[in-house]
Amino acid sequence: MTTTTRLQRLILLRPGEGRALGWAAAYFFFLLMALYLLRPVREAMGIARGADKLPWLMTGTMLVMLVANPLYAALVSRLQRRRFIPLVAHFFAANLLLFAVLFHLLPEHGGSLLGYVFYVWLSIFNLFVVSVFWSLMADVFSEDQGKRLFGMISMGGTFGAVVGAAVTEGLSSGSLGLKFEAAGLMLVAALGLQLAVFCMRRLGGLFQLSAQDQGSREPGPDFRAGFKAIVASRYLQAICLYMLLFTITSTFLYLFQGDIVARSFASAAERTAAFARLDLWVNVLTLSTQLLLTSRLLRSIGVAGVLLVLPVLTTLGLGALALWPSFAMLAFVQVLRRGLHYAVDRPAREILYIPLGPEEKYKSKAFIDTFVFRGGDFLGVWAPAFFSALAVPVSLAALACSGAWVAVAARLGRMVRRRPETTVSSSASAGRVEFIKEQT
Repeated sequence: MTTTTRLQRLILLRPGEGRALGWAAAYFFFLLMALYLLRPVREAMGIARGADKLPWLMTGTMLVMLVANPLYAALVSRLQRRRFIPLVAHFFAANLLLFAVLFHLLPEHGGSLLGYVFYVWLSIFNLFVVSVFWSLMADVFSEDQGKRLFGMISMGGTFGAVVGAAVTEGLSSGSLGLKFEAAGLMLVAALGLQLAVFCMRRLGGLFQLSAQDQGSREPGPDFRAGFKAIVASRYLQAICLYMLLFTITSTFLYLFQGDIVARSFASAAERTAAFARLDLWVNVLTLSTQLLLTSRLLRSIGVAGVLLVLPVLTTLGLGALALWPSFAMLAFVQVLRRGLHYAVDRPAREILYIPLGPEEKYKSKAFIDTFVFRGGDFLGVWAPAFFSALAVPVSLAALACSGAWVAVAARLGRMVRRRPETTVSSSASAGRVEFIKEQT
């Protein structure tokens, strides 16, 4: 057996899929490298003046997202995929150049208003670019390919996240022989976005996104179509609930993390390095799962079974953290939870969109991935104050949300089992519109 044959059997690759897999994985690599170069900087800025500022930052992010979603939907409604997907990356890269100039001129303001503006901006940037990426993946790959290849595509992103986190930690601490401030990291991240666009264009060429006869696969002119589809489909509504509860429980953990890290580390540099170490270990752990288990889990227990993994794990992790609120326990829970999220939960969740049409992939999905996601943040950050006023322990409320998430995941899994699996790529958009109607 040759090395190539062994590799094909390991990653369940079929003839003709190698180039598409390679460009998709490279596209995701550069996206997450850019994100993870900046993520530790954002986390340090968010708690620079105390973790108690996080609820207000989440609220600000929610309000900005309320404006950003209609603008993005209008863009998608006016331009073809081959144009609006690169344009989104170019727009955020231009923003990074502006931030780099501002942070270079005003470095002392990283923990004040400018730092908070960057925090909100990055909280929007990371959701939109990743959502657009997975919209394209759900568009060009079939469901069978998604089960076999989405884990490997995610692995490309994990490598990018490992590189980004490692570089940020090294440059923040000076261990690489250089010491970049925030502005330098922003310039490197902007370059990463441009490389991601290059990979996207090569991938688009393989699937003929620029062909003139692909009108039926392009989103329509109604910028409200994505929201209308959610209102009309119980399937999309179940995905919304799944996403909302995932985000609420994530925010509970995020608030615990901000408080524990703020108490455990004194300086902004130490906190940035600590966040980068967490990101690094999350992604290192994720790699082995993506390489050996993701595709096989999706094909053996199915999307419905995989959707239950993270809710159950989160319930156990929140209980453990309530009993032992130390940095060691936080690191264990966050690394395990986030690692499995990226390795198995995210690919399974993206497969849910493959049977749907272009309106749902590029408009409904973006609304769910951004507005609903940040809506969960908003509810999660203010929940502790609400439950404290009712004399309800926050840990108990977090466990209740996690239990509800388990129930929603089970319901969504039943809906997935009832629908037929797609065996062709997204050109069969008409059949996917009919599927939405069947769920209503």
